[in-house]
Parts: sequence; structure tokens; C-alpha cells
Amino acid sequence: MAALRWLTPRKRSATARSVLAGEAAAEAALAAPAASPAKKAARISAPAFPVVGDPHAAAFFDLDNTVMQGAAIFHFGRGLYKRKFFRSRDLARFAWQQAYFRIAGSEDPEHMQDVRESALSIVKGHRVEELMSIGEEIYDEYMAGKIWPGTRALAQAHLDAGQRVWLVTAAPVETATIIARRLGLTGALGTVAEHVDGVYTGRLVGEPLHGPAKAEAVRALAVAEGLELSRCAAYSDSSNDIPMLSLVGHPYAINPDTRLRKHAREMGWRLRDYRTGRKAAKIGIPAAAGVGAVAGGAAAAVALQRRRR
Repeated sequence: MAALRWLTPRKRSATARSVLAGEAAAEAALAAPAASPAKKAARISAPAFPVVGDPHAAAFFDLDNTVMQGAAIFHFGRGLYKRKFFRSRDLARFAWQQAYFRIAGSEDPEHMQDVRESALSIVKGHRVEELMSIGEEIYDEYMAGKIWPGTRALAQAHLDAGQRVWLVTAAPVETATIIARRLGLTGALGTVAEHVDGVYTGRLVGEPLHGPAKAEAVRALAVAEGLELSRCAAYSDSSNDIPMLSLVGHPYAINPDTRLRKHAREMGWRLRDYRTGRKAAKIGIPAAAGVGAVAGGAAAAVALQRRRR
């Protein structure tokens, strides 16, 4: 895939691979079919922002723990296990990774890299169209019920104002595109996995769309779409997304981790928290119960598999 060359010369904190990942994500997003309008979500109290009728404004939403509870790639992994893409011990690893992600409340780069490498090894050799079809089913099974109503209402407010709304995520672009379409959003920027003749090679184009790479993707898309970033909004839960949030004129911290919450307060950014009881001292009873359900389900699956042998 040829990388886009839209970026004007400037000093960058991002690596060359981050730039490549960001440009590849922007190219993939622009090549995807436009989403059809979805039913409007329940509204929250009408804010002064977003500005109605501004053609140069758009909104960019992180996915994991911002739009969706937990990580999309973990839910996708559960769906692939159900379809026998991998074994019981792999499911247990996915469950542990999901529990770690929720308990920590933030994205550890090494931990997320391990998750992505596992996912790439699973999809290697499979056709893109096959994974897209399965992804539609997995969304209905595991993801639809995990969408934060409050964040969805914020996205809908931008759509109602006539603005474009994009997901920006380290999740695979195919999965992100499905979620964006189901929510009636404009499109998605996501990690681009290399494929040749429609078959995944098990490698990435550049690097995962994470941290500085997200900012590069947003910057590239803004140039291509004629957006003015000072009039755009961005939403995220993670301090890893501070580069993306810092690009726009209207940054929001949604369900923020500790570092992002502190940074947002120092910068005067707006905050929204849709978690029950502020996770009740780091994780809380409802969230902890959810972790137990995932881990318990994985343990049950492993035990059942052993009995069948």
C-alpha cells in the first residue's frame, strides 16, 4: 500500500513508522464505503458545542474504554474462539488480557503489543472478506451491548450538527470500520494489517495506530478532508492519546485514566466519566464483577474442553 504524502514539513515527535501507520490508516479510512445513517441515540443536555453547520469541523473518538467498554480486539478474540480459530489456552490468555486492561484502566504499550502479535498470528493466512463477515457477527454478539450511551450521544450531537465523526483506534481498521458503520459514524482510522491478494500476511503496515501514530492519522485525514483542527474535537480515555487530543481545539477526556485526568485538569480540558461509581476506588464492584465474568467464562471453557478430551 502506497503511503499518503499529505503532511507538510514540520518537526515531528512521531517516528517514521508512526507516520507510515497514520497515513496508511487515513488512506484506508478514505477508501472505505460511507456509513449509512443510524437511528439517533438518546440525547444528553444540549451543549453550546458542537457548532452547527461548520463544514471544516469534525470529531475524532478513541474506541477502547471511550466509545466501548473494554478493548475491541479482546471481544473480537472471543468471537474468533467461538468459531474455532484458536484453542482454549489462547482464550484464557485473551480473558486475562481483557481483565488486566480493565483493572489497570490504561493501555500498557508492551501489554498491548503482545495482544496485537497474538491477533496477527491468528488471522495470518485468512482472507480479508472472511474476517469482515465474521466481524459483523461478532459485533452483534459481543460489542453492541458494550457501547457507552453517553459517548454515543456525544458522537450523535456532532452528526446532528452536520459534522463528520471518525473512530481513531489501535484496533484493526476492519473491526473499527464495522463499529463505525453500525453506529452511523462517518468512518474509522485503525491499525492496517498487510494483505496480499486479499490474504493477511501477519504483518502490519508501519506500526499499530497508537499514541503519536493516531495524531499523524488525524492530521493526514484533516488535510485530505479540508478540516481545520482548531475547530475539531477529540475524545479519549487514555493518556497515550494526549498527542491526538492536543491537535484539536476541543479536547475531551472521557472515562480518563489517572494521568489523563490530571493533564486534562491542568490544561482546562473538559471531562466526562460514564463509569459506574468512578470505578469505586480504581475498579469498583460492578466493573470487578465484569472482570470475574470474563475470567470465569474463560476458565469454564478451558475446563469443559479438558473434560471433552
